[in-house]
Amino acid sequence: MHIRRYFRRSRAAVTLLSLTALLVSGCSADEPADSAGSTAVAALAALPQATPSALSPYYGQKLRWRDCGVPGFQCATMRAPLDYAEPGGGDIRLAVARKKATGPGKRLGSLLVNPGGPGGSAVGYLQQYAGVGYPAEVRARYDMVAVDPRGVGRSEPVECLDGRAMDAYAQIDTTPDDQREKTRLADAYQKFAEGCGAHAPKLLRHVSTVEAARDMDVLRAILGDRRLTYVGASYGTFLGATYAGLFPDRVGRLVLDGAMDPSLPARRLNLDQTAGFETAFQSFAKDCARHSDCPLGGKGAKPARVGADLKAFFRRLDAHPIPTGDRDGRKLGEALATTGVIAAMYDESTWEQLREALASAIKDNDGAGLLGLSDGYYERGPEGRYANLMAANAAVNCLDLPTAFGTPEQVEKALPSFEKASPVFGEGLAWASLNCAYWPVAPTGAPHRIQAKGAAPIVVVGTTRDPATPYPWARSLASQLASGRLLTYVGDGHTAYGRGSACIDSAINAYLLRGTPPAKGKRCS
Repeated sequence: MHIRRYFRRSRAAVTLLSLTALLVSGCSADEPADSAGSTAVAALAALPQATPSALSPYYGQKLRWRDCGVPGFQCATMRAPLDYAEPGGGDIRLAVARKKATGPGKRLGSLLVNPGGPGGSAVGYLQQYAGVGYPAEVRARYDMVAVDPRGVGRSEPVECLDGRAMDAYAQIDTTPDDQREKTRLADAYQKFAEGCGAHAPKLLRHVSTVEAARDMDVLRAILGDRRLTYVGASYGTFLGATYAGLFPDRVGRLVLDGAMDPSLPARRLNLDQTAGFETAFQSFAKDCARHSDCPLGGKGAKPARVGADLKAFFRRLDAHPIPTGDRDGRKLGEALATTGVIAAMYDESTWEQLREALASAIKDNDGAGLLGLSDGYYERGPEGRYANLMAANAAVNCLDLPTAFGTPEQVEKALPSFEKASPVFGEGLAWASLNCAYWPVAPTGAPHRIQAKGAAPIVVVGTTRDPATPYPWARSLASQLASGRLLTYVGDGHTAYGRGSACIDSAINAYLLRGTPPAKGKRCS
């Protein structure tokens, strides 16, 4: 999965770049796409309740809080073992931030937040949104806390390519027309993987979700909380569910918003997500056709016409990229344009911006708007530097699951199923699923169910037209969890909390503040 979210200052922006990756990577490379996920998988086993003595120095450490340079927030650095199997083999240092409860009311403890990715900075999310944008009554009662997972943001980040090389990587054609272009695409994935291996050979073996979840338990103890209270979005739901599976007796109030299904192999995850983006695009197409400025078919156009016009536009860009006014000379080709469109699928509030960007590109030969959407997705700054979002995203995904496809030939065989799932995006997303084939570190994870028997109620939130974490994933995770409680948002966009539904927000607030989970089968719009 690639990841996508904007870290602009708005809530919509934060959602875009904190969740999901574009394509999750995983599953056996030899597994037929139509059978992916059909075999039974084992459940994640809980760890012993007693903390091993070798980990006591980590669990007993004291944080030295200091000013963050952001008013109201404090920062610290915590230590965790690089390898939990060999705690004496060296440490990894993780960035932590908090904003203390503002009152009034009795303090309820710490509320840990994670925006997803994998690769989204939880510290950045806390400072830019959660610590100032979560409901005032929640911030009044909880210390708002975040830790950048290992390999992410300020926590010894994985690095792969410099800015110029990342620019080239982002522009590689993911809908190859001939053998030469297929070879170029495979070479690009290999160069990216080799860059990651060269910069962080040891770290790459220890950025798994299981290890990040164990880090969260160390932080829980350091903060003095008997149980973990947590809100995770997108990939953050996988992280939170993994914590619950490992430490069910330490689960407090967990909210998993925009849920992933840990039981599915990578190819199935990628195929489901491809269908999810098509569902979101169909909603956008219907909305576009309601406006006189719709550049794809015009007002009143059928969704099929909107999709056909977009594909035709992509094909034109593949042959003839258009100017963007970019100071580094980048033009808008098919790859960047597709990324820009996909980025806008995360939040319906960006659809107007997407219409305008498409109109400028199609009618005025100006690709600046779509390039801006793409840069937001990749977290590319105006000076040409990238955050480590994409590097960390690949590092975690490629470690958590075996690659979806091992060779270009396997992708070609699966193309019909991906194009059926999404006539607009299927081909490109199928080829994007090849990204872990050349990874320098063997995967340590595999698909598994998470039951978390004995845990307190866990609220799983699913949005019916979520592009990046399709609604069936939320249903599946809620059914796997012994104490799962599904909360459904009938609507568009990625994740639901804090996106405008009073019904969703009040249900989650009631759980966080009073411990009252939503009624079974509760649906909101």
